Amino acid sequence: MINITMAVYTHAMMNDILASIDSEINALKQVRAVLAGTSHGGRKAKRKYKTLSAEARAKISAAQKKRWAKQKRAAK
Repeated sequence: MINITMAVYTHAMMNDILASIDSEINALKQVRAVLAGTSHGGRKAKRKYKTLSAEARAKISAAQKKRWAKQKRAAK
């Protein structure tokens, strides 16, 4: 009877230890995610911007100049 009680006691202790280790692993994963710049669903904290081609920048510039010219004509 002593062997069975000791086995149950040891098994219960092992489960507690494993639960504690799992809890610590989860906490470390959260800390790692914060330090790596990710949080909540793996989203990156910093947004990456796409670069525009020279042609696209020229089109945007021409359109803005056209709007400014229209405003200037309307102001007269």
